[in-house]
Amino acid sequence: MNSERTAPDRNLALELVRVTEAAAMAASRFMGRGDKDGADGAAVDAMRVVLSTVPMDGYVVIGEGEKDEAPMLYNGEQIGDGTPPKTDIAVDPLEGTTLTALGWGNALSVIAASERGTMFTPPTFYMDKLAVGPAAAGQVDITASPAENLHAVAKALGKSVRNVTAVILDRPRHAELIAEVREAGARIRLIPHGDVAGGISTAFEESGADILLGIGGSPECVITAAALKCIGGELQARMYANTDDEKAAGHDLDRVLFTDDLVAGDNCFFAATGVTDGELLKGVHYDSRGALTDSLVMRSRSGTVRHVQGRHRLAKLAEYSLLEY
Repeated sequence: MNSERTAPDRNLALELVRVTEAAAMAASRFMGRGDKDGADGAAVDAMRVVLSTVPMDGYVVIGEGEKDEAPMLYNGEQIGDGTPPKTDIAVDPLEGTTLTALGWGNALSVIAASERGTMFTPPTFYMDKLAVGPAAAGQVDITASPAENLHAVAKALGKSVRNVTAVILDRPRHAELIAEVREAGARIRLIPHGDVAGGISTAFEESGADILLGIGGSPECVITAAALKCIGGELQARMYANTDDEKAAGHDLDRVLFTDDLVAGDNCFFAATGVTDGELLKGVHYDSRGALTDSLVMRSRSGTVRHVQGRHRLAKLAEYSLLEY
């Protein structure tokens, strides 16, 4: 039997969670220390080491930047041990560098994988996004007004608009959006950073988030789309030109990209581990026995979502890796 054909049936996410756990533990050492570059560097180093052991032929589509900007996990880098399956990879070793440096909540380490050639490569740095969970999927439209979408979400969730919570990045560019949401009567959770966590949280009732709106990073958009694809939520996006070069490039800024445009195919994987405590996941905690991690593991083909809690003996980890835990 062709091993390359059967390999994608393996639940790769169960192996990828080792990657996010390592990155989260490395970054967590910098929580509240005011060193976001140190936190990010530690997460990247740890993720790269563990990724090299994962049985896959991975190609980084969404990474730390171009090769001349990022020595590791750069766009186009080949990762994994080189064996099948061939995959596209999107990584954010530390989604929330400032959150970690300041000791704020909702910092994550995240990774997504899909079959080779299925991940969208954004031509602009920012995208306008709308994310909802499974209950409101198919009921929203990014070209409609915020009020119309809030009412659509309220109807889908069976509650009043005034009980709907919108997650929005706290940025000056969102002043008009925030005013419109307030005018509609909905609640708002303004977040300083971390719209991957914000987008994914719309799929979990216990998080208290119902819809994510606004402009954020394109890499985060693709990663969030992979997670929502696994869980049955929806992400819609439009490219947003922020620089003169992007504006002159002639991108179709009116084109609406749906979840399947951002991550095509029926077999994608997602893993995330909390770095600092948040609504979605707990951060890394330490006790006399070692470290405790809290992770989500998802697969689109089966629709399975696993909540994985890990206990790590740090001395044992250091014995079998290049990392200093």
